Amino acid sequence: MTKIQTVTNAIIDQGILPLYYNADESVTIDILKSLYKAGIRAVEYTSRGEAALSNFTKMVEVRNAEMPEMLLGIGTIKNVKQAEEYYKADADFFISPGFVAEVAAFLIPKDLLYSPGCMTPTEIITAEAAGVTFVKLFPGNALGAGFMSAIKDVFPNLKFMPTGGVDTTKESIESWFKAGVSAVGMGSKLVSKELMLAKDYATIESETKKVLDIIQTLK
Repeated sequence: MTKIQTVTNAIIDQGILPLYYNADESVTIDILKSLYKAGIRAVEYTSRGEAALSNFTKMVEVRNAEMPEMLLGIGTIKNVKQAEEYYKADADFFISPGFVAEVAAFLIPKDLLYSPGCMTPTEIITAEAAGVTFVKLFPGNALGAGFMSAIKDVFPNLKFMPTGGVDTTKESIESWFKAGVSAVGMGSKLVSKELMLAKDYATIESETKKVLDIIQTLK
């Protein structure tokens, strides 16, 4: 099985891709551990702060030592330079807020999953033509589940995942899965700033388990 297929399957199996960023390395690692304990096997770390690359490097180190089956992806990739840095840091998959042709050209021939954010049929067509197979619908709250329903039949060979605005409730998650997505991306609604600030890893773990349970009942 290709690496792209392996990562795609892992995200679809759990039905959710948790994403977060924290400037503190130890908090970053503790969140990763709590997600892992909840049953998560693919995580997106957001490349948004100055500490992102060094934190991610540490995440890979801890993963290799303690949770070998965890797949670590990097988000908010906006140019090839970033993609190269995280490729060297051993990222398993890459996610962008928008489609970047050069990033697709760099990653896809290396059998690495590249999931760009798209919000129009034109962007999705462009991404598909570049070899993208897994599209992030972004921002999900602006597009809504109705958008997914409307375009699903036009793109039978693609997998979709909304990010932004997906809530931890059964109603919110179910509306997206009914519309035809393969997974949902979940950031601050799951790993909130409040929980990170309080270092409340037990709640992050229990909330993640709840969401995983909801998704299993919907499948």
